[in-house]
Amino acid sequence: MKEQKVHRLMLENGITLLLVENQAADLIAGRIFLKNSGSRWENREKAGLFHLLAATLTKGSQKYSSVEIAEKVESIGAGLGADAGADYFVISLKTITADFAEILSLVAEIIKFPTFPENEVEREKYLTQQSIRSQQEQPFNVAFSQLREAMYPNHPYGLSLLGTAESVAQITRSDLEYCHYNHFCPEQMIISLSGRITVAESVQLIEDAFRDWKPESNGSTQLNLTPLQANPLQKLTKQETQQSIVMLGYLGASVKEDNYAILKLLNTYLGNGLSSRLFVELREKRGLAYDVSSFYPTRLEPSQFVIYMGTAPQNTAIAIDGLHTEAERLCETELKPEELQTAKNKLLGQYALGKQTNAEMAQLFGWYETLELGIEFDSRFQEEIANITPEMARKVANQYLRLPYLSLVGPAAILDGYDEP
Repeated sequence: MKEQKVHRLMLENGITLLLVENQAADLIAGRIFLKNSGSRWENREKAGLFHLLAATLTKGSQKYSSVEIAEKVESIGAGLGADAGADYFVISLKTITADFAEILSLVAEIIKFPTFPENEVEREKYLTQQSIRSQQEQPFNVAFSQLREAMYPNHPYGLSLLGTAESVAQITRSDLEYCHYNHFCPEQMIISLSGRITVAESVQLIEDAFRDWKPESNGSTQLNLTPLQANPLQKLTKQETQQSIVMLGYLGASVKEDNYAILKLLNTYLGNGLSSRLFVELREKRGLAYDVSSFYPTRLEPSQFVIYMGTAPQNTAIAIDGLHTEAERLCETELKPEELQTAKNKLLGQYALGKQTNAEMAQLFGWYETLELGIEFDSRFQEEIANITPEMARKVANQYLRLPYLSLVGPAAILDGYDEP
């Protein structure tokens, strides 16, 4: 898909509309984002609240039961779902153009008047707790969980989006109603559309669907989080597994900070794909890793830059040293121009490929608007990546990738030599 113009309008009811007109196919994809929402807004005692809200939002409204909602969506072959992230809440929809008005009307009913039936809430709580328990049996998830908690003490980023089994058990139907009351209002809503629809048509349909929505709440806009400071430490879990999981975590920049683009590029260089530095050096050349990679999520608060490896237990010490060495190399040695350019080409190429469908376009621009980056961030990010020099990359690596948190999961016989401070 070629680059398309993104229309941005503020509607009379306070809703922000983003639209990419794409006449190529008789389809419309939409993302309805709620700003000032997501797990970042949760208390630890009720962690998992927004995930449970996403799971139950489509399970009943004043007009329709859960079954009736499902039948309406399936009868026209549409797609409808809800999801919660760390920094946002989103409802996704997809339909052919002729059915868009019908599905939008249904979504508006669900957003404005959800009922959160008690039986549905209890069912989703049970399923969520089962998922949490399942994750606790998976070494990678255990390693990441203890790393996350060490890096984000007393901070909502420190827990899974699912919450904990204990916190989910405490969430009630009243909590969901109160959360909806405080976070769902027109002024906090961004409707991002891409497909065969004009600006005039989309404005009319949205105003018709949401005109009568005047909630009493003005939406939650105040959030006071404890400032994050790096305090590297070591965490370990002894688990009789066939491999050790080694994770190094570094507190990184938020998406609104100057060094965000450079850290994204360093992440691409280190851990993105079969040609990445970690894969080639530690798996292909040295045969250390079952799995090796890195990730650096986009976050409104300081994010985490993580490099990790799954390896044979007897290679645990060598794996730790290998990951340390690769991070230190970025701090001490400038990347060759050709290395940096290869990483740029990979990152920008994948970025372009992530904007091929209507759903991807609606997601990307709606997400940028929700994070208050603006739709112009699309071009700004690409320009920033293109302008990164080897010196800039080394300087930022030296600032962020020096003192890691260490998370280990593996057999007791191997980890007995590693004592937590």
